[in-house]
Parts: sequence; C-alpha cells; structure tokens
Amino acid sequence: MNTQHLLTEIVILFAGIFLSLMAVYLVLKNDIQRFFNLKNAELNKESRAALLPLRLQAHERLILFTDRINPANLLVRLHQQGIPLSALQASILNDIRSEYQHNITQQLYVDSTTWTVVRKLKDDTIAMINNAVQGLPADANGIELSKIILQHMAGIDDNPYDLTIELVKKDIQKMF
Repeated sequence: MNTQHLLTEIVILFAGIFLSLMAVYLVLKNDIQRFFNLKNAELNKESRAALLPLRLQAHERLILFTDRINPANLLVRLHQQGIPLSALQASILNDIRSEYQHNITQQLYVDSTTWTVVRKLKDDTIAMINNAVQGLPADANGIELSKIILQHMAGIDDNPYDLTIELVKKDIQKMF
C-alpha cells in the first residue's frame, strides 16, 4: 500500500505541474504570439529594406533595356555607312538578344505583368525588324532598312517603347 500511495502522490504531483504549466501557457500565449509577430514584422521590414535597392536597380535596367532596343536608338548606334542589309539585320538582332540575356534576371524584382510586357516588346521588335527585311529586295542596303523601320515607327500612334517605360515607372511607384 505504501507503494500505491506513493504512486498516487506522484501522479497527483505531475498532474498539478502539468495543469500549472498549461495555465501559465494560456496566460502567456498572447504575449508569446505578439512577440513572434513583432519579430516577423521586423524581419519583413529588414528584408524589404534590403530588397529595395535591388528592385530599383532592376527597374532602372529595364528602362535602359527598353530605351536601347528602341529602333530609333538601335539604328543610330548600329548603323554604319554602306552596311549591307543582312549585316545590319544580324547586328540589330544580336544586340537585342544580347541586351535581353544581360537583363533576364531582372524579372525577379519586377511585377510579372511588367516583365511580360518587356519580353513582348523585345519579341515584337525582333518581329518588326524581320518583317521589314522581308519586305525589301535582296539587294537593299542598311539605309533602306532604317528608312522602313523609322517610317513604321512614325506611323504608330502610341510609341510602345514610351508606354513600356511608363509601365516600369508605375511599377516603381507601387513600391512607395
């Protein structure tokens, strides 16, 4: 009986300790939760602060990319006196693809819609160059390609390069 009495007392003691710990937990539960919420908020604030320069730089790079693939800027930068049509076309397409590959990681830091528009602008620019070349005779030169492209751009009411830059700027404004 002595053993049974001792076991009963031990069970009662552990039950009391368990109930006491549960009561303390229930009393402190809200404080503990609030502490962890504040810690998470601090971490989120710090991570957002660390990401801000990267996001701004990504937007800068996309504005620069958009400006660099604008046909008016491409043609001024790549055109050389007497350049053959095929050489100018290859140079333009190579430059666009190279610029795109250089900036492809920027999609991590911008809105997915913005990135989709930038990628579509790149694809449309390549298609425009290829279509302009197809409409020219085989013996045409780079000046004729430049004229066709610039005439096409002049005929567009809303410049897609300017619209894309405005979209990137709006994406930046969402951050503040």
